[in-house]
Amino acid sequence: MRTKRLALLAGAASAVLLATAAQAQTQAIEVAAAPAAATAPQSREQLAPLPDVDIPFTKFTLDNGLTVIVHEDHKAPIVAVNIWYHVGSKNEPEGRSGFAHLFEHLMFNGSENYNTDFFKGTELLGATDQNGTTNSDRTNYFQNVPTSALDSILWLESDRMGHLLGAIDQARLDEQRGVVQNEKRQGENQPYGRVWNAINAATYPNDHPYGHTVIGSMDDLNAADLPTVQQWFRDYYGAANATIVLAGDITPEQAREKVQRYFGDIPPGPPVTQPAQMIAKMTGEQREVMYDRVGQPRLYKVWNTPPAGSAESDHLGMLAQVLSSGRNSRLYKRLVFDDQIATQVAAFNSESEIGGQFLVMVTAKPGQDLERIEAIVDEEMARLLRDGPTAAELERARTSVGAGFVRGLERIGGFGGKSDILAESQVYHGDPGAWRESYQRIVSARPDDLTQAGRAWLSDGSYSLEVLPFPDYAAQATGVDRSLGVPTPGEAPQAVFPTIERAELSNGLKVMFVRRESVPTVSMNLILDAGAVVDPDAKAGLAQLTPSVMTNGTDNLDALEISDRLQLLGATLGAGSGSNSTSVSMTALSSRLDPSLDLYADVILNPAFRAEDFERARTQQVAGIQQAGRNPGAIARRVLSREMYGPASPYGRPTSGTEATVASLTAADAEAWHQTWFRPDNATLVVVGDTTLAELTSKLERAFAGWRAPASAMP
Repeated sequence: MRTKRLALLAGAASAVLLATAAQAQTQAIEVAAAPAAATAPQSREQLAPLPDVDIPFTKFTLDNGLTVIVHEDHKAPIVAVNIWYHVGSKNEPEGRSGFAHLFEHLMFNGSENYNTDFFKGTELLGATDQNGTTNSDRTNYFQNVPTSALDSILWLESDRMGHLLGAIDQARLDEQRGVVQNEKRQGENQPYGRVWNAINAATYPNDHPYGHTVIGSMDDLNAADLPTVQQWFRDYYGAANATIVLAGDITPEQAREKVQRYFGDIPPGPPVTQPAQMIAKMTGEQREVMYDRVGQPRLYKVWNTPPAGSAESDHLGMLAQVLSSGRNSRLYKRLVFDDQIATQVAAFNSESEIGGQFLVMVTAKPGQDLERIEAIVDEEMARLLRDGPTAAELERARTSVGAGFVRGLERIGGFGGKSDILAESQVYHGDPGAWRESYQRIVSARPDDLTQAGRAWLSDGSYSLEVLPFPDYAAQATGVDRSLGVPTPGEAPQAVFPTIERAELSNGLKVMFVRRESVPTVSMNLILDAGAVVDPDAKAGLAQLTPSVMTNGTDNLDALEISDRLQLLGATLGAGSGSNSTSVSMTALSSRLDPSLDLYADVILNPAFRAEDFERARTQQVAGIQQAGRNPGAIARRVLSREMYGPASPYGRPTSGTEATVASLTAADAEAWHQTWFRPDNATLVVVGDTTLAELTSKLERAFAGWRAPASAMP
């Protein structure tokens, strides 16, 4: 009892393949089959124009907001009853996907005053062409009944519109939830059955009303509970959110009296907010590959397009006909008839209320390459958008779409029948006669109309999905004997560490070097034998703060200039402090090692400790302390250190200090810490990279030439 129909005027194209694709998203698409195209005339003047058709109607609104549309057609003693509720999957909030469709099922389980299966009553009335369907924008319920049974069906429909809640219980909810979930499983287990999940996810943002499928997710269906079901009914199934169409053997006067009698006392319900237009136009090209248990590869190409009722949407529907309807259509002739590399081709513009999608689907012959097929699709579409359709192609498209629509007018009910057309026009466009505008566009369309619409919407922003046959994999008959347990590991291999070369500069700085030529970079880390443990209690956090300030400015460079120079050199710079050591690190390109060392030495030897740099670094450290106070892991580490070492030990306090101690620090404190501990006889420089120890030592002697240990002993 589902549907996602295409536009009424474009529904004649590619019925077989389209129905197959739609079943994959567990929705039955019903379209009129296009006739085999004969050779088109070279000019429209050789044929009579499409007929001027009309669907006369009377429209009125009850005091409770129910919209009523009546169309008289007395050729047979039957009446089509078609009720549209303006609610679909686009109205579902996050976590409630599939809910509109689930509720549609519940509507057939009985109401308060007819508490049994709805079909049991309609079968006794002789109802035909009966169904209930849900799509992204609306839910509808329809059937044809003999004129003599009209009161009976109106009683049944009004009872479930106005008197449903008392009949819904947990057992019925669980039953229909299971039915819907089984329907979802069956649909997705069919060949190509997971395609629409992929298309929805790739072509719409998660928060877009069309960002999930109508059938919904298993988790959301499991989460549906009785209170939410009841609220859904109250929110969306009021009379003011519904349109009823009576078409057939009835007069407006009779309709008014009967609808007023059966529906007039039903509450209007709350106001409903409806999105008006949300076109999710894409840019660039998105691609995806899916493997499925299918016999033939298939290609889907998708573009997001304007909503139903717009001129561009109508013209895109005709453009799709030019591409794939009939043996002379461009894609069918090229892929199926001439090159014979595909078995099915379809193109259509799937219209919905707030946006549409233009799709091309090609099913390849087994073993054929989808890359080649897609290249042909792109080539033919590019040629069509460049040159436009020929007069013959336009006439074939015009006639195919127009004739399919006209044939639908033979019926008063069902998909594409007159009651369906009037209901859709009213619900989507606020006017039962809105279909006329689209029909007139088809009648008067020119080649340039199709070309311009195609260029505007099909030149950019595509999504391509390749569905490929899943290989016939099979597991081997036997495997390892797992009863023997986990295999005993062999002897651990001995690690081979690189040779460490050592040197000492003239100023006493010790150097440890490992040569690594695989990448043309040099990494260095100056490590000082002083960290947070040397801070007095009143100045806890000073060791961590000092190197942070150092990287923010030297006597000759400010923070922005240091950043700019690092980017130009392709180097990185960092500094930090722990409990027992403080380090300043740099990575450099080996070809730019000299200027990088100059900057490195400048930061180490000549930090400026400007007031603004100091204040910025101190603010950041205080913010980090505050954040750590809210972090369970950081709190645990602080407590563990205090309990293990005692609060009087330097190891028992946080290396970052406290908010109070850091707030009391000054730039002069940081400068004094630097002068005390940054001395070459208290440091080791560890270097790894693409150079030699001899070259490195020479460069270091030059860069750190002015760095000398003070005469005083180490604290």
